[in-house]
Amino acid sequence: MAKTEKTTDILETAAAAFDTSKTVDQFRAFAEKGVEQSKEAYAKLKVGAEEAQKTIESTFETVKTVSGDVSKKAIAAMRANAEAGFDHLESLIAAKSLSEIIELQTAFLRKNVEMAVDQAKEMQAAASKAADEVSKPFKGAFEKAMKELKVA
Repeated sequence: MAKTEKTTDILETAAAAFDTSKTVDQFRAFAEKGVEQSKEAYAKLKVGAEEAQKTIESTFETVKTVSGDVSKKAIAAMRANAEAGFDHLESLIAAKSLSEIIELQTAFLRKNVEMAVDQAKEMQAAASKAADEVSKPFKGAFEKAMKELKVA
């Protein structure tokens, strides 16, 4: 029994020497640090999500505006083509000879080709501008994210 009493005495001495308040304090500090880091990560995630939402909203607004501009150009081109066709039809009706009809038709075709080339250039320029405008918010957001990554 003496050994059992010695073992009990040693355990009691060790328990008395072991300060649980220090362990609790260390655990509490560790937990508080974890909570703080989680809050910081959430705040960064929230800011990133809000910026992404603003970028998407801005892009949709830009798409709406730019697509309206492209549509207006397309409608203007169709209107010009229709007016040119009706004007040509009127001049054909007023023609007095076959040679005059051939001359009018040749002039109309030449003018129509020139008009189509000009309209294609305008549509290409409008489409290029649209692509630039639509991609601008994403470019800005990407550049900002890259700068933040370099800082971190």
